[in-house]
Amino acid sequence: MDKPKIVILGAGYGGLITNKTLEKLLKSGEADVTLINKHEYHYLTTQLHKTGVGTATDRQIALSIPELINVNKTRFLKAAVSTVDIDNQEVHLEDGEMVKYDYLLIALGFEVETFGIPGIKEHAFEIRSFRSSKAIYHHIKKQFTLYKEDQNPSRLTFVVAGGGFTGIEMLGELADGLPKLCKEHDIPFEKVRIVAIEASPSVIPFFPKQCIEYTTEVLEKRHIELITSTKILECTPEKVVLENNINVPTQTLIWSCGVKGNTIVQKWGLPIEKGKIPVDSYLRVKNMKNVFSIGDCSLFMKDEQSSLPPTAQVALQQAPICAKNIVDSLRGESLMTFEYHHKGSVASLGLMAAVGKVGDFRLSGLFGAFMKQVIEARYLFNLGGPALIIKQHVGVSREPVKMTAKQ
Repeated sequence: MDKPKIVILGAGYGGLITNKTLEKLLKSGEADVTLINKHEYHYLTTQLHKTGVGTATDRQIALSIPELINVNKTRFLKAAVSTVDIDNQEVHLEDGEMVKYDYLLIALGFEVETFGIPGIKEHAFEIRSFRSSKAIYHHIKKQFTLYKEDQNPSRLTFVVAGGGFTGIEMLGELADGLPKLCKEHDIPFEKVRIVAIEASPSVIPFFPKQCIEYTTEVLEKRHIELITSTKILECTPEKVVLENNINVPTQTLIWSCGVKGNTIVQKWGLPIEKGKIPVDSYLRVKNMKNVFSIGDCSLFMKDEQSSLPPTAQVALQQAPICAKNIVDSLRGESLMTFEYHHKGSVASLGLMAAVGKVGDFRLSGLFGAFMKQVIEARYLFNLGGPALIIKQHVGVSREPVKMTAKQ
């Protein structure tokens, strides 16, 4: 009798931790597990702003998947998914290969939401993946080089759209990293302009007033211009057009204004609600017994009106429950209901400061920055134990990640 085949699509936070948990739960020879991802690396999404400014090495952010998994228990395929045939339980890959499954997990992450604003898709830079963040870094370096030739001040104007966690982390990283680039190119940092644009009345509007005030104070002290209560109307290669007849001349708009589920899943004949895959309390796709979905492309309703947000914390809590339910399904045992417990959030404002809230405690300053490091280290520990933490801090490879043309 053939062993059950478990296939995981996507090696982001949700997919990889599910895989790691399956390796622990499954008995030897109980099932075949295949992990499919279009890169050979797993990138730390919550650290992509560092890649965008070059304040971290490639391998501190992009970790080799074959080094993270147990290759004796998991088959890894570096491939892009073309389609999924639900009726025949087949995953078809772009290279023509077909992979059969008995249990499928869809954990394909997010795409950037542009809200249909003209020029965003064509001209803005996205903090979406390791590759897209690396493109930001190369572009910024190019602007410094070109500024030496034409003295165009818009080349040294860097605009970040979106004042949520991703946006303010990018702003803090720019304030940390751009002085070094200025020194390398012999350009006074005073000529650099960093601009934050947020449609709401403040940055991190979903946070307590004290956190908002602290964040605003830190950003302003770092000479970051805050333009709030203002929407972006258009982006061109030379400027960002805002409400109230405001134009910001710039060659660099970094977009962090929202995400949506991966649109590829909408072509597979799955149920779709609000652009995502609705799942039941066991993280199974609605009305399906052997197809699961977690993370940014899934829709888990926490009550009748609202769904869980597309965050790393949600995916990381879903992953071990999903793994257990897959194993219990193939064993014919009762499944576990998923319950989300928000544990707080911390956002960096550069290396030496952060802001956040954990339970009833507000975090800020150096202590907040320390706690941010603790959170990141805890994830590395779950991936590879103390050895991985040490490697990522003192023994990480300095070699750049090789990327293929299409990723």
